[in-house]
Amino acid sequence: MPTTVTKQLEPEVLKARIARFRQVQSEIVTQVRRVIVGQEEVLEQVMIGLFVGGHCLITGLPGTAKTLLVRTLAQTLGLVFKRIQFTPDLMPSDITGTDIIEEDPANGRRTWTFVPGPIFGNILLADEINRTPPKTQSALLEAMQERSCTVRGNIYSLPAPFFVLATQNPIELEGTYPLPEAQLDRFLFNVILDYLTAAEEMKVIDLTTITTIDTADTVTTDQEILDFQQLVRMVPIGESVARHAIDLVRATRPRDESAPDFVQKYVNYGASVRAAQFLVLGAKARALMKGRYHVTYEDVRSLYAPILRHRILLNFHAESDRLKQDDILARVLEWKPSPRD
Repeated sequence: MPTTVTKQLEPEVLKARIARFRQVQSEIVTQVRRVIVGQEEVLEQVMIGLFVGGHCLITGLPGTAKTLLVRTLAQTLGLVFKRIQFTPDLMPSDITGTDIIEEDPANGRRTWTFVPGPIFGNILLADEINRTPPKTQSALLEAMQERSCTVRGNIYSLPAPFFVLATQNPIELEGTYPLPEAQLDRFLFNVILDYLTAAEEMKVIDLTTITTIDTADTVTTDQEILDFQQLVRMVPIGESVARHAIDLVRATRPRDESAPDFVQKYVNYGASVRAAQFLVLGAKARALMKGRYHVTYEDVRSLYAPILRHRILLNFHAESDRLKQDDILARVLEWKPSPRD
């Protein structure tokens, strides 16, 4: 059975690539900061998603710069940016594209021609993704997992890198369709975008109510981003740290023998194996972004909530006690301290 083997790099080449990674990361932050104020944790998680090759679900209130953040990031990375405004009448073909019949004026013959949809880009903003029915939401499933889409039995590969950033409004329930669990599980992060501080809001006013508005400059290329994604996977992780990540994920499964009592009481379904994979990959990217060549327990634990908050389903006991996913995950971290602690 064929396997893909990552070519080992010479030490000097690897050192140069790591230096370039840090330079690009710093320049991305600098450029985004010209347009976006605050939200350091959100920007870090979105960048981790980029360097891992995962997708992000951004949950935030209207007017918190969700769309502006994605557009600015795409501009900084030099990638093709596409946006889909999800509405109740949106059809799957509006996302993937469709075949049309075209007539050749020379000979009068009619042939099927594929017209690509907005999914054929590098960064796809799925704006208000929960406003469209599940039939249309599922059009993204294959694209997010396989990096391809199927139209009339034909498989079309998507450009690389391919990065979905979906947004949803947490306060409006009327006219929305909750994302199915299978699709939620394909998102690396569920990023919570909250209000800015008073000082940060003052800075936003200063930047956006004048005659000139800053824009971000391009600092990297699509091929370089693909190289960075391979570089992240080369970061070593100790067996004890990887075991700690697995233990934290397994602790969310109420039927697992290692699950604590409060998980068995409040959780219906825990996180999948994909959660453990994303937790380790995200920790590797965070370690490299922090200037380290190895993963620490802190890398794993800091990404635990944003990676797992959309992967566990709570029962009516949690609802009656007014507990959210973040409350359960915080209790798991307290129950399972890192071995070093």
